[in-house]
Amino acid sequence: MTTELLTIAQMSAADAAAIAGGVSGETLMESAGSAVAEAIRKRWAPRPTTVLCGPGNNGGDGFVVARLLSAAGWTVRLALLGERDSLQGDAAIMAARWDGPIEGFNITALDGAELVVDGLFGAGLGRPLDGVALEMVEEITARGLAQELDCVAIDMPSGVHGDSGAIWGGAAQAVLTVTFFRGKPGHLLLPGRALCGVTLIVDIGIPESVLDDIAPAYHANGPDLWVAAYPWPSLAGHKYSRGHAVVVGGGIESTGASRLAARAALRAGAGLVTLACPPGALIVYAQALEAVMTQSLVEPDGFDILLADERKNALLIGPGNGVGELTRKRVLAGLDAKKACVIDADGLTSFENKSEQLFNAISSPCILTPHEGEFARLFAYEGDKLNRARSAAAESGAVILLKGADTVIAAPDGRVAINDNAPPDLATAGAGDVLAGIAVALLAQGMAAFDAACAAAWLHGEAAAAYGPGLIAEDICETLPAALASLKGV
Repeated sequence: MTTELLTIAQMSAADAAAIAGGVSGETLMESAGSAVAEAIRKRWAPRPTTVLCGPGNNGGDGFVVARLLSAAGWTVRLALLGERDSLQGDAAIMAARWDGPIEGFNITALDGAELVVDGLFGAGLGRPLDGVALEMVEEITARGLAQELDCVAIDMPSGVHGDSGAIWGGAAQAVLTVTFFRGKPGHLLLPGRALCGVTLIVDIGIPESVLDDIAPAYHANGPDLWVAAYPWPSLAGHKYSRGHAVVVGGGIESTGASRLAARAALRAGAGLVTLACPPGALIVYAQALEAVMTQSLVEPDGFDILLADERKNALLIGPGNGVGELTRKRVLAGLDAKKACVIDADGLTSFENKSEQLFNAISSPCILTPHEGEFARLFAYEGDKLNRARSAAAESGAVILLKGADTVIAAPDGRVAINDNAPPDLATAGAGDVLAGIAVALLAQGMAAFDAACAAAWLHGEAAAAYGPGLIAEDICETLPAALASLKGV
């Protein structure tokens, strides 16, 4: 499985490199259209189909699809945005091979169709859709919602930006998107991902070697990206060699978040887990957790005593800790002690308007796990999620795990992974605490921060998906072993 994601510019560079290496643009376009036509024939029996072609290479692909479906006995209508004489290069060649009529670009071209092929613009749209193109995609969506029409997108639903997943003006809802060589960030990032339907990546003859010069920094998150570094237990190992994670707990009125995190840390393989908490809450934690050890934090020196134990090598600070000076002080002390840290929830919000203080303290492995609200309290970046996370990682020096259905994990060195296996059921209280617990366990076992964040996000999604509807945060810990067993078989 390939994990690389290419931006629009990088995909253009891949095409150019393939052509420079001897693969003609005509061959690439024929292969692309053939792959789309084959995907359509595998999914549907012959049905009345309208192919919409734009004025560029995406439209050229559409001419190939129309020709091949027609040759296979399908009833095909083709509508072109623009004039046939204006087509250039390979698109003009493919248009010349189409011997059927070319209709004007009007929504009446959809009448009687049960399938429409969107070959208007693909990923490389230069400006928001408007005019007749916008009217067309809105009509496709309307008929699709009425279950009158299925849509297949070539490369990307027209109107969805390939780099960001943003919708430019409007875009049609596809049930299938066929793209070429590698996926793009926009196939995984919301809201565009929701409009792609099933995304199929097909080989069209671009050599893998073109990636050597492109050096993609963006990836789809999955085991191929980090499983070689996963810290599986060894026969020679013991609990002390598997790391000692510390989860800092809150007061007696807010024990649930840190208990969830501590249990998740054990399930994710930390050899030992200590939950450190205020003295008044110790009895609650001790009664609720069996294999998790507890430690009372008696101020003013209790946290310093904890940090002095070198065996306690990873800290999770934030869930249920409360917002304020004490939490902020503990975060800074943990970073100063060079512990590997996961900072979540209240640990992040405590640095609102004081983010520089946090960033200046980060010099050891560190993962920040904000949701969008927490992100906005620390960072001033606007724009698409991918670039916001990447900029935040560069500024802070930490790995940023920006949560959501399209979680983005960004490293300070520019690497980015987009996680897309999280089911909607994860929108439940405490799920983020479990994710933080998995991440701190992997840090405790010696996994690099970026790999640990990627693995934690993926395992979190897999465990949640294994449980299904009715999921609550506690269930994720119980289904995590099955996700780990699946991972071990990869």
